[in-house]
Amino acid sequence: MAISPSRRSVLVGGAAVASAAVAACSSAPSSAPPAAPPGGLDTAVPHPPGPPPSAVGSAGTRVAAAADIPVGGALVVEGLELIVTQPSAGQFTGLSAECTHAGCIVNRVEGAALVCPCHGSRYGLDGSVEQGPAPRALKSRPVTVVDGNIVLE
Repeated sequence: MAISPSRRSVLVGGAAVASAAVAACSSAPSSAPPAAPPGGLDTAVPHPPGPPPSAVGSAGTRVAAAADIPVGGALVVEGLELIVTQPSAGQFTGLSAECTHAGCIVNRVEGAALVCPCHGSRYGLDGSVEQGPAPRALKSRPVTVVDGNIVLE
C-alpha cells in the first residue's frame, strides 16, 4: 500500500523549489539587451561610452558628452538615476530620475517633457511637475561641464 505525502509536506517542498528557482534566476546574468521603454524617444542610456560610472550618485562621475544632450531636450542616464537637461544652449541641469509619486525611474523624454512610465507623471526640463500624480518637482542634482563632458559633482 502506497503512502501519500501530507498536504504540508507538498506545500513545504513546493516552496523550497520556488525559492531555489527565484534565486537561480536572479543570480544568472542576462545575455539579452535591455528593452527600450515603450513609446517616446529612447534617450535612456545605461551609461555613457568610456569607463562605467563608479556608483549611483558618486561625485566626479562623467555621465555624458555635453553634445549628447539636445538643446530643449534631455538625456536619461539610468545607471546613475540621473536626467541631464539642456533647456537652452549651454545651460545644463541635473535632476534625480526618481519620480516623486511612487519612486519609479523617469526614463522617457518626449520633446521637452520627462515622463514616468509607472503612472504617467510628466515633468518639465527644470524638473517641475507638468502633470500628476507626482506631488512635487524632481530633486536637483549638481552637474557641471568639464572639457565638453557633463560631470556629476
